[in-house]
Amino acid sequence: MALFEVVIALLLGGAMLAALARRVNAPYPALLALAGAGLALLPNAPSVTLDPELALALFVAPVLLDAAFDSSPRDLRKNWRPVTALALLAVGLTVAVVAVVARWLVPEMPWSVAIALGAIVAPPDAAAATAVLRQLRPPHRLLVILEGESLFNDASALLIYRLAVAAAMTGTFSGWSALPLLGLVCVGSVVLGLLLSRVALFVTDRVQDIATAVIVQFVSTFAVWIIAEGLHLSGIITMVVFAIAVARTAPDRVPARLRIPSYAVWEVVVFVLNVLAFILVGLQLKPILARLSRAELISYAVTAGAVCAAVILVRIAWVLAYGAFARWRRWKVGEGTDGTPRYPSMRAAVLIAWCGMRGIVTLAAALALPEAGPGTTAFPFRDLVLFTAFAVVLGTLVLQGMTLSPLMRVLALEDDGSVEREVRLARAETARAALDAVDGAERDEELVGYLRRKYQARLRRAQSAVAESEPAETDELPALADIHRRAQAAERRTLSQLRSSGVIGEDAFHRVEEELDWAELNVEGMARRD
Repeated sequence: MALFEVVIALLLGGAMLAALARRVNAPYPALLALAGAGLALLPNAPSVTLDPELALALFVAPVLLDAAFDSSPRDLRKNWRPVTALALLAVGLTVAVVAVVARWLVPEMPWSVAIALGAIVAPPDAAAATAVLRQLRPPHRLLVILEGESLFNDASALLIYRLAVAAAMTGTFSGWSALPLLGLVCVGSVVLGLLLSRVALFVTDRVQDIATAVIVQFVSTFAVWIIAEGLHLSGIITMVVFAIAVARTAPDRVPARLRIPSYAVWEVVVFVLNVLAFILVGLQLKPILARLSRAELISYAVTAGAVCAAVILVRIAWVLAYGAFARWRRWKVGEGTDGTPRYPSMRAAVLIAWCGMRGIVTLAAALALPEAGPGTTAFPFRDLVLFTAFAVVLGTLVLQGMTLSPLMRVLALEDDGSVEREVRLARAETARAALDAVDGAERDEELVGYLRRKYQARLRRAQSAVAESEPAETDELPALADIHRRAQAAERRTLSQLRSSGVIGEDAFHRVEEELDWAELNVEGMARRD
């Protein structure tokens, strides 16, 4: 009961901290990290343990699906160079540097444990950075790079993590012989993700109840992870492929009355999982701190501080070096064929370098380390690794997260307006499609004329870039519902075609999709009043 009361109180506290974070333009995980640290020092806090095999599935799977669902394959293709450099090369370099630093400070630590520690703290959490940056409206390309990095750096870091943990627990490592197996795992994970997306869409097509649909979404999310892990494939890669594949077809198959509540539920769930992750880490740190002597605590703090500094400095050095290379490359080769630069500007590189906050994936990977139990042995140096991982999360979130907003203002990076242009284009094209559908309707001329005036007004607003909401439609006659549905079906087909052809990206697509969803619900309301 005590643990339940603590969780309820901290969920309420987490909601209040999130509201405070929005007011001060800080990432809410930074304040959650401070709350978790305070919980670890709370004298009467209950002690709690979590099944290590549950940690990654519980915390990583839903958060990763939520991020991958909103990713734009078109934008990722355009920015594959910086995304790959961050998600693969920067992660590998961070793992290596952290392992060397850990071994230097703790010589008795095996290399496998040091590499596992490096893999745990290597992947940044873009959600913490983008939560702040979206309020400040930076160039869209910068957000694409950070979000793309967060999708794929988890996969690369956790693959290394799995190998290192297995080596630490068994005392053996197969070396180069593991590479073919890794290749097979990656290919198998992609195939499995595509296959499971077909199965999930087949099931969701037959669910019309809101509560059932949301439950099916969550069950399918965890099922994808469990199946991938059961087949010894990568849950991360499978989940990313699954989410992207579902996101490309689900909008055409899921009605608005199911999509709107499910999006709201997912947003709440991701927030609750972040709160619970910091709660559980804080509660697990409490017995660790109680076991440490003063000298051991100082040693742990020194190691954690050194690893945190290494994580921050490696990213800064890598990104700035990459930026210098970009300037040289731009001078030698020029811009992209579409007129856009192949690499971020130097000011953007500085901001990307500072967006290295660690978050829920680092916490989940640390919590997933095996504990001592009946018939099992604890992961070597587990207390030190968990302490260091939380210190890195706390340090990066507080130091970098709290200073991200001032840095953004100093760098004077402004929104390039690319998403707004695509939104206006999508609004105009969908309005034209609706007009064509209305013109083809064999209905009462007075009703058709009413709808024509409505969609012509929407088209004028889109073309003049005036940001206005749609006029209220509560006075429309119920007889308009059938023509409305025909027009809205044409709008959705056009919107999907714009995305499929690469004319608009995911951000613009979801903005206009939300507008169409609310209009669709309004039409359904009119039909019910008939």
